[in-house]
Amino acid sequence: MPVGVATAQSRDMPYYLTGLGSVTAFYTVNVKSRVDGQLEEVKFKEGDNVKQGELLAVIDPRPYQVQLEQAQATLSKDEASLRDAKTILERFQALFKESGAVSQQQIDTQQATADELEGTVRNDQALIDNAKLQITYSHITAPVTGRIGLRQVDPGNIVHATDANPMFVITQLQPIAVLFTLPEDSLPTVSQHMKQNTLSVEAYSQDDQTKLATGKLLTIDNQIDPTTGTGKLKAVFDNNDNQLWPNQFVNVRLLLEIRKNSTVVPAAAIQRGPQGTYVFVVKQDKTVEIRPVTIAFTQQNLANIASGMSPGEIVVTDGQDKLQAGSKVAPRAQDASGNQAASGDSGTSGNPSSSDASTAQRQSRSHNASTSGSSSNANSGNSSK
Repeated sequence: MPVGVATAQSRDMPYYLTGLGSVTAFYTVNVKSRVDGQLEEVKFKEGDNVKQGELLAVIDPRPYQVQLEQAQATLSKDEASLRDAKTILERFQALFKESGAVSQQQIDTQQATADELEGTVRNDQALIDNAKLQITYSHITAPVTGRIGLRQVDPGNIVHATDANPMFVITQLQPIAVLFTLPEDSLPTVSQHMKQNTLSVEAYSQDDQTKLATGKLLTIDNQIDPTTGTGKLKAVFDNNDNQLWPNQFVNVRLLLEIRKNSTVVPAAAIQRGPQGTYVFVVKQDKTVEIRPVTIAFTQQNLANIASGMSPGEIVVTDGQDKLQAGSKVAPRAQDASGNQAASGDSGTSGNPSSSDASTAQRQSRSHNASTSGSSSNANSGNSSK
């Protein structure tokens, strides 16, 4: 019976936990105006990468500049009044000590007037600081480093601090985060491995064929979702090549550990029956036996055998449906190109056309030799005559 076979190998086997994740920006900022006014300038282009503190837009600052000048003028007036009140207070205190021409009541009243004017000066200074703050708010800068999306407001429009929609949105793409879920039974194992070292996380495309980025596990959420029985985990990626975008769905593989010297066979070799998992092992006499095995875990197309097999043994990977214990087989292993190639001498015994061709060649050579001999004898006879 022709069957496909593979040899059990001893190798280091990575142990992954897989889950479905969603990419989320590390920081997302909806930039709004903190003052009312006309939008004068926009210093960026849609899709630009901006740095923290970079000037993005300017709102007409002239109304707040006028308020600043008014507050400064009021401050100068009140400071003059305060200096006059303090001078009178000093004069009253001197007269009281020298001649008693001034009563204590007058000194107390003048002291209160000076204190009141001092409070007024402080209030004026606060108004100046507030006007300066409004001028600062009229120059909008980037609160974080990131990428600007589509602009929502054009220059010339009037913006308000109470507007519901933002002027533009900044998302930080470097680094970027991925939120994914795992079954609640896996969380204690993940938590235990996190205490030992930093766990690596790989993000793959939706078809699970293209590796997009490699990052590290950041944290586990503090609660389990009771509706799904899963826990949420967060990983962070450098994303230097911008392969990940916010709200993108990805397949996530969390590398827990690498198990050394594991016995590994193709997952196609594993069969399941009423007694559990088993494989067909090819013996030296080209017969098969049924071998119960214990599977530690399956990763992609490989199965990690916990017990039941040793490295170097040959297992059947294709054609098991026609086999039973003791069946005679013609093993065929896959070569590098993925084609089936005969192993050992089974190809010769199982290819009758090759045997027939060899027989035909031997018969042809024998016939030619016989014909040559007959011709030689005939010529010899003619010559003697």
